Amino acid sequence: MKRLIFIAVLFITFLVNSQVQPSTKYAQTITDKELKELLYVYASDYFAGREAGTRGQKIAVDFLKDHYINLGINSAKGTNPSYFQTMKLIIDRKVVATENVAAIITGSEKPDEYIIITSHLDHIGTHDGEINNGADDDGSGTVAMLEIAEAFKAAFDDGKGPKRSILFLHVSAEEKGLLGSKYYVENPLYPLKNTVANLNIDMIGRTDPKRIDKDPNYIYLIGADRLSQDLHDISEEANNKFTKLKLDYTFNALNDPNRFYYRSDHYNFAKNNIPIIFYFNGTHEDYHRPTDTVDKINYPLLRKRSRLIFYTLWELANREERIKLN
Repeated sequence: MKRLIFIAVLFITFLVNSQVQPSTKYAQTITDKELKELLYVYASDYFAGREAGTRGQKIAVDFLKDHYINLGINSAKGTNPSYFQTMKLIIDRKVVATENVAAIITGSEKPDEYIIITSHLDHIGTHDGEINNGADDDGSGTVAMLEIAEAFKAAFDDGKGPKRSILFLHVSAEEKGLLGSKYYVENPLYPLKNTVANLNIDMIGRTDPKRIDKDPNYIYLIGADRLSQDLHDISEEANNKFTKLKLDYTFNALNDPNRFYYRSDHYNFAKNNIPIIFYFNGTHEDYHRPTDTVDKINYPLLRKRSRLIFYTLWELANREERIKLN
């Protein structure tokens, strides 16, 4: 009898383990603690507000490069060995030298199909002697990307790497008019025709005080269904299955007076007929102010939102069929 009970317990354990999604193991590596540790560095005074072309922005790109080197994630094509896509941009009638940072995990089965995940590495710098650290804008998106990259690298090391290639693209000069992402789509490291989708993260660490529903367990999604219903459905399914956030489509309305669809880096991909999702918490009283600081970030919420993006990216990278355009 004891032997039968033992066998039954083993069988039940096997069934339970077999039903656990492999993505869950890696999503759980995205933690409050690591997000907080990264952001306390990235949005510190040492980076001096990360304005494009400044010393603080150069410190930021070196930080990102070193992080990918430490993770063992390769630099993207055309950026060896620096991980930098270098640019000279005209900003306020001046030539400004700046860089996008690009790292890649190559797909195991469809290496010539790419999902690009983006956040902007820059902020607005220092004004009147005060540093604008940009913890939410877009420090939150930056550290979310780093944690997502680490999760996919752990899967890769376990022999469960993505079937499609994932490009981790930190773009510069977003605050100057989406210029880093504009440069990328005009000078792509990988063919745009082979780019399946863009997931863009810009401000996901706070809450919007203007929301009527005060439950913080939400995220604004913008653009998911505009070019691909498949992308929208994948996003919804990932959330229903794993994270159970309230997906708020308020700013996805075609007549949204804020025009957020046009105001972050995903738009340059959308203009090239690449399906996108823009992840956003909305603005708040500290937007573009020195008071956008690390102590005001909701780290459990940042972790939950980051995991939603991870799960969506996992499905996009591993499903058999490429998502279709509308």
